[in-house]
Amino acid sequence: MKELSSLELAFLGDAIHTLFVRSYALQTMNSPINVINKFCAEKCSAVHQSEVLQALTLTDEEKEVVRRARNVKAKHTAKNADVKDYKYATAFEALVAYLQRTQQSDRLEEILLFSIK
Repeated sequence: MKELSSLELAFLGDAIHTLFVRSYALQTMNSPINVINKFCAEKCSAVHQSEVLQALTLTDEEKEVVRRARNVKAKHTAKNADVKDYKYATAFEALVAYLQRTQQSDRLEEILLFSIK
């Protein structure tokens, strides 16, 4: 398995998290699509992802993944979040992808479910 950079992990983690949130919303919400879309946009926002990451208790291994991703020099920032939230959101997404790629499915599911509360 190719080792991905922190930004590549965040790119993949964004897709994994978004797919999870959208699937969850469609399965559990009996609402018009605009309401579902608003829910998904909130749960996938940089601000929310930052809050989720900061509320998690991480293992040492997870802390290292988060640290590396949080400190990466990105050329892009979110339009609706400050730099701190954007960096933590990037780290959250990298953690999601890391857990998926290392087949830690129980921990991944735990974090994804926590992220929609």
